[in-house]
Amino acid sequence: MERFIKIGDVKAVKSSMVQKSSWGLGFEKLDRDAFDPANAYDKVADSGIKWARIQSGWAKTEKVKGVYDFAWLDSIVDNLKLRGIAPWMCICYGNGLYNKRAAEVYGCVGCPPIENEEEKVAWLKYVEAVIKHFQDRVEWFEIWNEPDYISCWKTGVNGTDYGIFLRDTAIKIRETSAKVKIIGGSTTVQDLAWLTDVINTGALQYIDAYSYHSYSFDERLSWYQVKALKSLCLRANPDLLFIQGETGTQSRSDGAGGLSGGAWTPVRQAKCLARVLLGHTLNGVFINSFFSCMDMIEALDGKVGDKNSYMDFGYFGVLGADFDENGMATGEYRPKLSYRTLQVLSAIFREDFSVEDLPVRLVSKFYSPRLFRNDDMLTDVITYGVRKPNDSSAFIYWKPTELLSTSYEATISIEAAGIKGEIRLVNLLDGNIYEIPEKYIERNSNGAVILKNMPLLDYPLMITFGDFVQ
Repeated sequence: MERFIKIGDVKAVKSSMVQKSSWGLGFEKLDRDAFDPANAYDKVADSGIKWARIQSGWAKTEKVKGVYDFAWLDSIVDNLKLRGIAPWMCICYGNGLYNKRAAEVYGCVGCPPIENEEEKVAWLKYVEAVIKHFQDRVEWFEIWNEPDYISCWKTGVNGTDYGIFLRDTAIKIRETSAKVKIIGGSTTVQDLAWLTDVINTGALQYIDAYSYHSYSFDERLSWYQVKALKSLCLRANPDLLFIQGETGTQSRSDGAGGLSGGAWTPVRQAKCLARVLLGHTLNGVFINSFFSCMDMIEALDGKVGDKNSYMDFGYFGVLGADFDENGMATGEYRPKLSYRTLQVLSAIFREDFSVEDLPVRLVSKFYSPRLFRNDDMLTDVITYGVRKPNDSSAFIYWKPTELLSTSYEATISIEAAGIKGEIRLVNLLDGNIYEIPEKYIERNSNGAVILKNMPLLDYPLMITFGDFVQ
């Protein structure tokens, strides 16, 4: 980027300044006291995200049969809302008061209340209590977490079982409140046969949105899988919205959880965030949540009384943390590069904008002194066009090379016609804004331009026309 003239940077916005946005962060695992939310609220709000996914924690809320203590969850909901963040709540997990298996699992994670009549009744009473208590502060409620994954559905993954559970829980929510919206799914996007079994129970008729989790080192594979999932869901309920509820990766190679063992670094994590999250947003999801706000324990298969079984640290956070002897995330919660990337995306792609084709195209006919050859060929470059109501527009592009084995840098030329306004180059990883020197701009008398030898990297860059970055 040294060829260009830095003239500014994308200014971060606070969540309280955002009226409409799809961007969100995971704020989960507080039912297991994984981190201190008091030290996280302001930093999360300074990222500019609008949504935070939280978990209801049945076992933490109902410690005496029939008695619900929501004080801990009230504090989370109220603190998020105070800062302009809309919490959406995943209602989960099991409760050891009603199930011996759940009593042995740390946090009762993945123990669905479907094994005996007492816990089925107790679950629906709990759901009713949650909805009544939060219906004026929380609009969206999600039913369970990753029921197509054995660690989160320990009775044995079964689409019919989840479908019945989803249907009955959604009916109870509908009976309790007409104010709230219901999310089903929360799935790992892996098995259409499982989803077909869910659909055959009729459960999707009772929900307003379907959520999926999309952990992938290749954004193209992620979108490919989601297309099939969305198509199948819409056949069952054409009115469904879609929510990307968890995606992300670690910032180091020794972390537990999805995509563990990869050669992840803070830079690669930020690139993955930009590529995957931006793709989901520009493909029209309603909420787009990155997992997670900070480094914390995974704790999906922990055993009560065996601390070592849940000292499995993930490093998915946009905030880094230290850990105490019990595995709780502590310290100052330090922003990583991915935090800045999220700030940049949240600031730019908020309020009203539309994804549409622009009179812009890539060209590769020019010699590139940077490469001692012509610009890159046009194949295998991801592009999007975006417009805002002020008639500004942006052309976004990147090379989707393997993040774990390469750091790609080349050039490509860009031709645009019929677009007015100053032309700028924006780095979406760090938010730097650049003026393009005239020697790289070929202007035609009819207003068309060719931007020669623009950088082509393995993360999104953006050419803006007019006042796109406000």
